[in-house]
Amino acid sequence: MSDSSNLSFFDADSDFKLLSKKVLYQGFFRLDEYKFKHKLFKGGWSGEVTREVFERGSAVVVLPYDPIRDEVVLIEQIRVPALASTKSIWLLELVAGMIEPGESPEQVATRELAEEAGLSLQSLTPINSYLVSPGGTTERFFLFLGQVDATQASGIHGLDHENEDIRVHVVSRQQAYDWVNSGRIDNASTVLGIQWLMLNYQTIRDTL
Repeated sequence: MSDSSNLSFFDADSDFKLLSKKVLYQGFFRLDEYKFKHKLFKGGWSGEVTREVFERGSAVVVLPYDPIRDEVVLIEQIRVPALASTKSIWLLELVAGMIEPGESPEQVATRELAEEAGLSLQSLTPINSYLVSPGGTTERFFLFLGQVDATQASGIHGLDHENEDIRVHVVSRQQAYDWVNSGRIDNASTVLGIQWLMLNYQTIRDTL
């Protein structure tokens, strides 16, 4: 059993000293350099630490689910960074999009579901939010369950001015989970979303 008295809580005034921050690169994304010191678990302070931080903002992920048909809507699109570690750069994913200034996560969920899958939301339920890779990026994902009519999902979608080429797939909940287990679906947000659905789908269907 863990001892909660050993848990650390961040106090910006006494636990962390930001010495400098500068932009190293600004393009489609941004790379910042941080120099800082921090309190040590054993007492005292660290030496000066330098870290490069990938700054890309935060995003919304929507798991489109039809509880009546027990089906999941997935999208397929090209992801060039996957070249480094996978056999295919066309990934099966959940609907997702970046949060623009002035937008709420709920607004992004509605917008992206229409843009990427041609679907309208029937209801939206927050699942959780999480840091994607806190060792290197500030990005946070806000994950939602979006109830939809899966019979309306088909075709190719995306914004022309963003060169998006997105294909829609409608599969059973079990098929989506089988693809997670086989490794065909191997991106974190989709794995998390489908695993959550497998734990909670009965509760969702019982509310119909």
